[in-house]
Amino acid sequence: MLEIINNGGIIAGAVAIILAGFRTNTARVWKDEAEAQKTRADRLIGELDEVKERLTELEAHTQALVRLLSTIDPQKLEELTPRGR
Repeated sequence: MLEIINNGGIIAGAVAIILAGFRTNTARVWKDEAEAQKTRADRLIGELDEVKERLTELEAHTQALVRLLSTIDPQKLEELTPRGR
């Protein structure tokens, strides 16, 4: 009888060690995933900033082209400008 209890204790201990290992690995996986998501978010923020900067540049170029066109051919500018603007 004592032998069964000892074997049961060994099995319970082994199960506890396995569960602890699983929890540790799960925590490590979640930590790695969180770090990967943060890296991705940081990269996307950088890309978004670049897109916004390029849009600002395009808007400035567009305004310069509109001014140029208005001095060259004001009627053509009127044709190209959507109504209500």
